[in-house]
Amino acid sequence: MDAKVQVLESSFIAPSEPTPRKELWLSSLDLEFRVSTVVGGRSRSGDVHGVGVGHVPIIYLYHHNSSSDGAMADFFNVARLKEAMAKALVAFYPLAGRLGVSSDGRMEITCNDEDALFVVARAPDLTTDEVKAFKPSPELRNLLVPRIEPSSSSIIMAIQVTFLKCGGVALGTALHHISSDASSAFHFFQTWSAFSTHGDHAVMELPCHDLHPDALLTLHPKLIFSNPSGPLATKVFTISRAQIASLKHRCGGMMSTFCVVSALVWQCTCIARRLVPDSKVCLSFPIDLRRRMRPPLPNHYFGNAVFRLDVTSTARDIAKEALGSIAGRIKGVIDRMDEELVRSAIDYFEMAQIGSRPPKGTLPQTDLYIVSWFGRPHYDADFGWGKPQLMSLAEHGSGGCVCLMNNEGTTHDVGGSSDIRVVMCMEAVNMKELQWLLGCLVPRTKL
Repeated sequence: MDAKVQVLESSFIAPSEPTPRKELWLSSLDLEFRVSTVVGGRSRSGDVHGVGVGHVPIIYLYHHNSSSDGAMADFFNVARLKEAMAKALVAFYPLAGRLGVSSDGRMEITCNDEDALFVVARAPDLTTDEVKAFKPSPELRNLLVPRIEPSSSSIIMAIQVTFLKCGGVALGTALHHISSDASSAFHFFQTWSAFSTHGDHAVMELPCHDLHPDALLTLHPKLIFSNPSGPLATKVFTISRAQIASLKHRCGGMMSTFCVVSALVWQCTCIARRLVPDSKVCLSFPIDLRRRMRPPLPNHYFGNAVFRLDVTSTARDIAKEALGSIAGRIKGVIDRMDEELVRSAIDYFEMAQIGSRPPKGTLPQTDLYIVSWFGRPHYDADFGWGKPQLMSLAEHGSGGCVCLMNNEGTTHDVGGSSDIRVVMCMEAVNMKELQWLLGCLVPRTKL
């Protein structure tokens, strides 16, 4: 990947109207996503939690239809994008703020009507087809996602619009995970693109920023990362909707796409790693709390509202059990996660000292962490020139972490009526074995 990117412009976009000036309280769930950051002249460190800690690098890829004029004539007009972002930031004002530290040493977001970083660049040697062929990597992130300098690490959001050789555009985004989870981030992109397409006539649902501090005081154990003992590898596997239907049939027909795909990946990973049969293995994954609380949190609560669940067993059992049995284990843990269980948890992160951990690393080979973006509107970012051909993480560098998402150009139906991508990062020495196992257990999968 020897392509070069030329930065044409770097500017800052502020909300188009005055917004509340205040300090925004961060819940213990938000604080779990902090990393070493310089705020207020002081260095603050925190834990690493799975995929996308710190500024989450995502790219949207758009194709320019040269045979069409009209709406395509001003394809990704920068002035129009900036104006739309300024309007969206009125409602999503924390994204224009800065990370700060309260008088008692707790991190917070200082909402001060400041701004978000906006970069315009050109990649004269890259085409959309070439970008689509890249897998998530530090090189891809460095090319298409804006770099946030250490001296500016308190910035919450940065955007980069990169014009490609073929006329297409790569939109690289970096939102700090401490400010928002996937639901909140995609809500912002929907709103920004709606303002770009419809201007002042855009219809939007307002995000909710104010929540009583007690609402999200919950317990869930930390993921422990360490320096990898060898090189890591990232690979993207595609599973078709027909193959998903076959997997569900094998599992009795009543399991969700998440349960059956997670069961498959967990079983194949345990086998590929050749774990000691009696060793304890753990599958972890986050679930959204918005509808599980009583009263429920607003659908558009802006922040982190995810709670991590664990499924444990022995390597022997996961390697040998029927796929439906493993999927049933996962479903059972999800079904038991009700409001009473959430409320009964002790606020671990409020009471315990959170230590510093390396910003990149790997989970123990006995552990697997799966994040699902099923049902997220990640292909709804239409700025007036069509929906993206591709939406993907730009970098996925934590060993033992998996991201599940709908495939390019298909629906984001939570029920699994589309092809899906499995973005896997693990120790390179076991990746070829994992690929072979997935190919055996899901015949004719595009691997």
